[in-house]
Amino acid sequence: MPEKQEAIGLAVLGSTGSIGRMALEIASRYPDRIRVLALAAGRNAEELHRQQDCFNPEFVALGDPDEVCRAAAWPGADVIVNGIVGAAGLRPSLAALEAGRRLALANKESLVLAGHLLRQAQDRFGGEILPVDSEHSAIAQCLGGIGPAQVGRVILTASGGPFRERDPRSLAEVTPADALRHPTWTMGRRITIDSATLFNKGMELIEAHWLFDLPFERLSVWIHPQSIVHGLVETVDGSLIAQLAVPDMRLPIPWAIAFPERWDPPVARCDLASLGRLDFAEPDEARFPCLGLVLRAGRIGGTAPAVVNAADEVLVAAFLEGRISFPQIAEGLAAVLERHDPAADPDVEEILAADAWARRAAAGAIEGAGGHR
Repeated sequence: MPEKQEAIGLAVLGSTGSIGRMALEIASRYPDRIRVLALAAGRNAEELHRQQDCFNPEFVALGDPDEVCRAAAWPGADVIVNGIVGAAGLRPSLAALEAGRRLALANKESLVLAGHLLRQAQDRFGGEILPVDSEHSAIAQCLGGIGPAQVGRVILTASGGPFRERDPRSLAEVTPADALRHPTWTMGRRITIDSATLFNKGMELIEAHWLFDLPFERLSVWIHPQSIVHGLVETVDGSLIAQLAVPDMRLPIPWAIAFPERWDPPVARCDLASLGRLDFAEPDEARFPCLGLVLRAGRIGGTAPAVVNAADEVLVAAFLEGRISFPQIAEGLAAVLERHDPAADPDVEEILAADAWARRAAAGAIEGAGGHR
């Protein structure tokens, strides 16, 4: 009779957010395979206390960044799910890797802002990064044992958001309510706007650059409105390998936790026969200028990705408040990136300083645009 495997020790950072809650849903489904050892959250004390009562973890942190990093390196935690939103997730990601743990990463900002630092920590301390984003999870699954030299290109798919067929000349008229109507995913407000501009897909290209050790010239984006094909790998001989699944984050989360095993999460199967067709198209640069701007920042490197990420957060908030128009998000990003003098090979403090500078510069760009629509 096979020996019973020891349960995976799990720490969940950002446990009260959408990724964190789904990770804990998975833990509830597999109580004999997962033991929740540490939880960390930002502000939602009521939900964190409920989770504490449910899972009885050894350690709980609320709001204190140092305590969150402690949770990321908690003894006995084999897998650290980082579902923190924004630059606040960077230090915990480094803490997990420096402790030699598996980092199940949903905080894309960690790699966008400091991919070089995460790679250094991974190589030095023996930790590993497995992506939780559906697109990067798809690419990792497609790659299998295929090395970078055998990859012709990697293709990330994007739904195209609510404006994929809209005349670019009419985008100045869209409202926040229009932009928040995502056709496929239910997400937070900023990421939903970033999906409408394809800013998020530019961020994912930078993330893929670091995760898969590929130059930007071998990274592409295709618009795929059905959101069934999450990523494709084209090998050097022209073969295309794709990962297909229903759009549900309860697939990539347990994949990252349990790898190399596969479990049976409670999601619908992908019925291609009922779909009938799958569509793909190249993104229209006139409709999605943010994609090119983020890709430009990724190629510049250094602190440039941190700058566009921080500026976007400020600009998206201004759009949601009705202070700028939808096209002014891209205009503000271009203005801030143009003004930035990037530092090469930055440390954490330089990255966070660039983040703070970009927020001030974006606020200035908003005022320069009139501060209102």
